[in-house]
Amino acid sequence: MRLITLALISSLFLTSCATIFSSKEKELTVTSNPTDTEVYVNERMMGKTPLELELKPDKTYVIKFKRDGYQTVERVVKSKTGAGWIVMDVIFGVVPVIVDAATGDWKKLDQEAVDATLEKNTAVSTTNTN
Repeated sequence: MRLITLALISSLFLTSCATIFSSKEKELTVTSNPTDTEVYVNERMMGKTPLELELKPDKTYVIKFKRDGYQTVERVVKSKTGAGWIVMDVIFGVVPVIVDAATGDWKKLDQEAVDATLEKNTAVSTTNTN
């Protein structure tokens, strides 16, 4: 019994909170008005709205909304450090801090959802009628 308890306590100190409990990808909800708008993430077509994306939390993403007859809308989703993970790691000691800092598992996306309202193109035709 002591060996199991010791193993459990040791695992807490030799690993890190974010590495153990956080997922490697985060879900981002993408919506638009009008719906059925093409969504590009870092210039790669990902589908049409509404959709759920699984993104790595340690990167920055440029989300573009494109639809014929409408102006393109761009949003930026950035990576940020989750303060809760840092606090938990500090409580458990130096090793978890080092592991999470080195792996980047502290990171999360700065938002859980992205929405865009697209405006219709209002280009005026200037044809000569002479």
